[in-house]
Formats: sequence, structure tokens, C-alpha cells
Amino acid sequence: MNSLDFIVLFGTMLSIVLYGIWKTSKSRDLNSYLLGDNSMKWGTIGLSVMATQASAITFLSTPGQAYQDGMGFVQFYFGMPLAMIILSAVVVPLYYKLKVFTAYEFLEQRFDLKSRALTAFLFLISRGLAAGITIYAPAIILTSILNWDINITILIIGIVVIIYTVSGGTKAVAETQKQQMIVIMGGMAVAFIVLLTKLPENVGLNEALTVAGKMGKMDMIDWEFDMNNRYNIWSGMIAALFLFLAYFGTDQSQVQRYLSGKSIKEIRLGLLFNGVFKIPMQFSILLVGVLVFIFYQFTMPPMFFNQTELDKLENSKYEQEYSVLKKEHQAVFEAKRAKLEAFVIADKAGDNIKADALSQDINELNAKQDAIKANTVGLMQQVNEDVDAKDSDYVFITFVMNHLPHGLIGLLIAVIFSAAMSSTSSELNALASTTVIDFYKRMVNSTGSDSHYLFMTRLFTALWGVLALMFAMFASQLDNLIQAVNILGSVFYGPILGIFIVAFGVKYVKSNAVFIATFVSEGVIIWLYLSDTLGISYLWFNPIGALLVVVIAVVLQTIMPKKLSST
Repeated sequence: MNSLDFIVLFGTMLSIVLYGIWKTSKSRDLNSYLLGDNSMKWGTIGLSVMATQASAITFLSTPGQAYQDGMGFVQFYFGMPLAMIILSAVVVPLYYKLKVFTAYEFLEQRFDLKSRALTAFLFLISRGLAAGITIYAPAIILTSILNWDINITILIIGIVVIIYTVSGGTKAVAETQKQQMIVIMGGMAVAFIVLLTKLPENVGLNEALTVAGKMGKMDMIDWEFDMNNRYNIWSGMIAALFLFLAYFGTDQSQVQRYLSGKSIKEIRLGLLFNGVFKIPMQFSILLVGVLVFIFYQFTMPPMFFNQTELDKLENSKYEQEYSVLKKEHQAVFEAKRAKLEAFVIADKAGDNIKADALSQDINELNAKQDAIKANTVGLMQQVNEDVDAKDSDYVFITFVMNHLPHGLIGLLIAVIFSAAMSSTSSELNALASTTVIDFYKRMVNSTGSDSHYLFMTRLFTALWGVLALMFAMFASQLDNLIQAVNILGSVFYGPILGIFIVAFGVKYVKSNAVFIATFVSEGVIIWLYLSDTLGISYLWFNPIGALLVVVIAVVLQTIMPKKLSST
């Protein structure tokens, strides 16, 4: 990065923050701070909901996911439109009618205080940990690429977010997220255009997609039912549906985005906007990753995309073995590129027999390239046994740093920072509102003034921000933390969703039954994850956890003594 990149990066971030503070400088009471005076229109709601879900790791990992495995990840989002329809029809009218600040207030009205407190507590645990990872995950990658100190990167993201979230609350989050989404989508569009211009002269978008298809990157639908496979049509339409119902219907970081809506109509339109446009957005990001893959079929790719680990290997006692692998890598790449160029010519000429033969040769050479990479990783693990053998998170950022012109590099780095800021600000805002409304105001001080609760919400926003920063800085000492937190949502979301399903749909079940059922269900899900005896993909924890709560609660309500089951 040069001075122009830093001007673009910090200029973009600063302008977004100042705009958010300016637009929300009049937040003077609790309703304004937590619900934005219920003034949000559907466009703002839709973009805010979308930005909250799209963390920085989305724009780092998703292109890398497509580079590695192709377009199949898009199936994960197939259940979202249906989830948005269900929530718009069932959940939104109730939340809006009750005029609640948090989703968990409803549970006290339906059950009792302990059910509300348990659900809010589960949310605080899962989202509190996730807030730190939302900062740490992109920071560790940016640090490796930019050669910054990781704590500096964490502080830049965290402090900026804390300033404008504390200042303007929900409205500041929503207003800044609109600008951040503009930067994010604009930056990805620029990356897409630049990729097309950097392909060989005789390779356009159509030829690139043809090559990608022959190399297995364009397979989007997997019809095989396999609970061990995270991404197939069934996990996307069933398991992910439960995840989206839980995330958008019960997670305060999302619920708070649309509770600020001007009317039920605006909220519904905002959610439906998200349901309609989320799949095309993810498809576009994955397509960028596929084009990065095609780019590196014609331009020499790194042997491993985390350059820091390669540098360690090159300066180790295994330097000679690494040098041999580099020569093999170069030879295989050149042979494959020649076959690819011949394939493009044959395909354009309609010579299907020759194109099919060349396609087979290309895939064999690709397998050789993968074997060389595996041997390289093996050497790296001899140098550093804790090295992460997965480098897909570094694919897109490596392309950006090495092949984009200056200025655009700054813009794409701003995209990553903006995504980190947008999701983190929503989390801090939701954590503070849940802490104040569901615990402090309800259990500690129920007679405070509006200005007092506003002050406490700002204070807890700052405190959660500081905790997130501390957790992000501490995270580097925990080897498997990222892997654990990736499934954190699914471990907690199922039982939380189960409570709400009972609350909405099983009217005769009372508080004691659902409270016990939630504890049992959460224990079962944690056991399934920790033991991994059944090998079930984490997405299926969501329907399993939810249905367990419903079934156990119904059974307990039926068999419990009348005195216990009446509360």
C-alpha cells in the first residue's frame, strides 16, 4: 500500500463515521437511541439487516470459498426468502404491537421473568463472544497481508466503531451501514471489472465460466441428502431455514435493526428486500471468487496464499526441499496454462472431442498442483506445527494487494474494514440494549429516569466494546477459537428458536416446562458438538435444538404435576 491507498482507506472510514455522527446527533432519549424514533424506512432497514449479517470475514472468506470449492456455498442461503416471509407474517406484527425494545421482553409476557432472562443470557454469551471474533478474524488476515501489528488493526476497527455507536445508537448504526454497504458493493463491483480486464485477451466472461465449469467450480446444486455435508440443497432449505428464523427472529442484533421501522409495512418490505437480494449478493461475491480462480489459472499463483508462512519456510532448514517444490509448481503451472489456452481455442471452434480431452488433462494437472501444495503445507508444518493448512481466507486479499492498482487497493481494504465495522456496531448496540432493558432496568433499577437509562445504555455499549477488543486481542493465544466460534451461533440458536416457537405456537405450554426443556436441549446440542459422535454438520444443530425444546416442553407440560405445570 502507498500513500494514495491510505488516503482512500482512512478517508472512506472517516467520512462514514462523521456522516453517521452528524445524522444522529439528536439522539436524546432512550427510544431515539435504541429504536431511532421508529423512523427507519424499508431501504434503510433492508441494508442494515444485510450489513449486520455481512461481516468482514464474508468478504475475505467467501471469494476464497469459491476459489477452493466453487459456487456450492450459495445453497446455504436458499432458505432465507422463506424465513423472511414467515417472520414478516408471524413475528413482525407481534413485536410491533407490543412496542418492545428487545425480542426477549415478549417472553416475559408469554412465560415469566426467568424464561426472558435465560434467553437474553444465552444471547449475550453467543453474541458477546462473536463480537470479539468479528473484529479478530479480519484483523489476523489484514495483519498478515499489511504487516501491521495485530493489536493496532484491532484497535482501529474497535475504537472507531465504539465512537459512533456510543454517540448515535441504533440510528447511527443504520445510517453508517447504508454508506458501508455502498462502499462494500461498489468495491466488489470494481474487483469484478478489474478481474475481467486482467484475464487473457481471448478469455472473456463466457470463456472464463466455461473453464470454471470444466474444473468443477460452477456446480451450485447438490441434491444428495447428507447431514454430514454442510452445503447441499437440503441443508440450505431446511437446516439453514431454522438458522435464519433464529438469527433474524430472535437475535437482538438483527431484531433491533427492524424494530426501528416506521411501520409494519416498512419492516416487512425491509426484511423481504433482504430475502430477495441476499442470494444474488452472495452469488456475486462467490462469482468474484471463481474469477479469481480463473485469473490464477493464467497467472502464476502463490504456492500458498499466506505469504508469511511461505517466508518462514524459505528461511528454514527446509529451504532446499521448498526450492524443488517451487520448480515443480512452475512446470505444472506452465503446462496447465498451455492446455487451458488450447482448450479455449478448441471450445470456441466447437471441437468438442479435443476440448474434452484437454479438459481431462487440465484436471489431472490441477490434481498435481494440489499435491505439490499439500507437500508444501507438510514442510510448513515441520517449521511451525500450528500453521493453518487452510489458506482460502487469504486468496482474495492476496489478489487485491498484488494485482489491483493503487487507490483501488485502499478501496478494497476499506470494504473489509467497513464490513467489520458494520457487523460489530450492530452487535455492540444489541448487547447494550439487551443488558440495560432485560437485566439492568428489569432487575437492578426499575425506577430510573429516561436520561439515566440512556446514559447506562451508552456506558454498556462502551463496556461491551472494550470487552470485545480485549477478547479479540486475547484470541490470538487460542489456537482453535475461530473454528469454535464459527459454529457458536448454531449451538445456541436452536434452543433459543425453540423457546420462541413454543411461545408463538404452543399456547398451553407454561414457563417451567419450556425453561427445563431449554436447558436439556442446550445440553444435548453442546454434547453433539463436543462429542462429534454422529458427525452432524453444525447447520443441523438449529432444527435439532429447536425441535427438542418443543417436544420436551410439550411432554413435560403433559406429565408434570398440575401445581408445577401451571407456571
